[in-house]
Amino acid sequence: MRTDSEIKMHGYEVLNRYLGMVEAEKFISLVLREKFDYTKWRENLFKGLSGKEISSRAMDFQKEIENLKEK
Repeated sequence: MRTDSEIKMHGYEVLNRYLGMVEAEKFISLVLREKFDYTKWRENLFKGLSGKEISSRAMDFQKEIENLKEK
């Protein structure tokens, strides 16, 4: 398992890769300003999806990650 510092650094790298430095910083400031209830968010995350649909999305996401690592 990675340390908290490693996870944060990887998160910043991902944000910078997809959003660029300016929008990554804006994203972070938006998240810090908003009240965010992770539990409520998770309750609705997969609402209405079957296990098969969730699995398919997870496999697609894993393929995207693998493709990014190859670049």
